[in-house]
Amino acid sequence: MSTRPHPTKDTGPTTSASPILVIGATGKTGRRVAERLSALGLDVRLGSRSSQPAFDWEDRSTWAPALEGVKKAYISYYPDLAVPRAPQAVGALAAIAGEQGVEHLVLLSGRGEHEAQAAEAELQRSGIAWTVVRCSWFCQNFSESYMLDPILAGEVALPAGDVPEPFVDADDIADVAVAALTEAGHEGRVFELTGPRMLTFAEAVAEIADATGRYIAFIPITFDEYAVALAEYEVPEDVIGLLRYLFIEVLDGRNAHVSNGVEEALGRPARDFSDFVRATAATGVWDV
Repeated sequence: MSTRPHPTKDTGPTTSASPILVIGATGKTGRRVAERLSALGLDVRLGSRSSQPAFDWEDRSTWAPALEGVKKAYISYYPDLAVPRAPQAVGALAAIAGEQGVEHLVLLSGRGEHEAQAAEAELQRSGIAWTVVRCSWFCQNFSESYMLDPILAGEVALPAGDVPEPFVDADDIADVAVAALTEAGHEGRVFELTGPRMLTFAEAVAEIADATGRYIAFIPITFDEYAVALAEYEVPEDVIGLLRYLFIEVLDGRNAHVSNGVEEALGRPARDFSDFVRATAATGVWDV
């Protein structure tokens, strides 16, 4: 990790006529990054298969057009940096970015994932200024992803066990990414982002139940049982394989610690899971 000092308080956003590319602009973090950059009055180019120009991780012919004229980019790899092909893809994208004159890349990464760290290394070897935003499990997995339907059904069955996780809020991730893209002093930094407190998945579900006034059961199961249930819902095999890796290998205790990357990058504490739960419950997304 670089020892570059944190930017001083009077360091303001940089301005540029060049668009900032947000790859994964429809995802949990990319959408938030794009919204914040737009709110600052910056030119944002959305990177997704439905954008113009389109960006598709599975079609490398789309990469150079999406990067044309761009000086900075936020990179969120789909489906996850944990998949084996991710490091090669990130390295290839960084090479094309260098050819296109891109000056700074900000990569969304994951803690304790071999492939994610290999992708970080590819970025760091690219010769382009870089920032890594390395994150724990997202709070929003409970409200915007695969755990929402079980919560609505009142029964969450996961192969999670008693290993705690310091869930991080996607809003904090977006704030750090935007700071890296718009302020000087974040280049060459790895910010490890977590929430300020560790909870087991059962404890997290219990907090959601308390906030909604509903009974939501948490049922620990084996991954094989979980895989059967996913297959019944026609979840693709590669996604099941990714979840197997995350639940069995990554969620093995290696990440059972809190980091202060949010405060390092922003000068404020990370948002607590209970704050996320209260705000999300107020939206009605968990109502039935």
